Amino acid sequence: MVKEERSLLSDGCADALERFNEACIRELDRCFHEFSEGPYLEAAALILECQRHGGRVHTTGIGKPAHICTYAASLLSSTGTPTYFLHGTEAVHGSCGQLVEGDVVICISNSGETAELKATVRAIKNNGGKIIAITGGLSSWLADHADVRLYAGVTAEGDVLDRAPRLSVLAEIVAVQRLSIVLQTNYGLTPAQYIKWHPGGTLGRLREDEQGPRT
Repeated sequence: MVKEERSLLSDGCADALERFNEACIRELDRCFHEFSEGPYLEAAALILECQRHGGRVHTTGIGKPAHICTYAASLLSSTGTPTYFLHGTEAVHGSCGQLVEGDVVICISNSGETAELKATVRAIKNNGGKIIAITGGLSSWLADHADVRLYAGVTAEGDVLDRAPRLSVLAEIVAVQRLSIVLQTNYGLTPAQYIKWHPGGTLGRLREDEQGPRT
């Protein structure tokens, strides 16, 4: 960066980055040390039971968690668990029509108290859906109304305002990835099946060690 460009930055920017890095390491370390496998196995079992009866998996959230939900639906679908995004606010305006009784909906909310999500959860349950909550609020409204709760809590977001979701987003993504690992392992996903679903890009080609013996 040229000197003139650097002069546009306040003196505290570098310190803010360092504080964020320290908070990120601290919170993720706590997230991993407080991990318990039981809820993830329970959540996976709920999804497998749902699928056994012809049901489907959905994800929903409000605000920034909604963006995590689209990633979660994509990740789960690409690793053996077909998953659909349910719009967090449109759910109460007709989108619950994508649900059938017995479907599982993964609801993501840091606080577990978001008003719009409460309305969506009520609609999901009224349509016979089951709830997996990914939340930092284990004593929250969402946790109380969930069939399974996956903890994704942090004590700080990593900036001086401590408001904009940053570290809570990382914790929620890790929770989604943990669940996907359990489901993928149970499914027995092979490289050949993965590239069948993902034929584009470098991920859509078998690696040298996956080719098998040449004849």
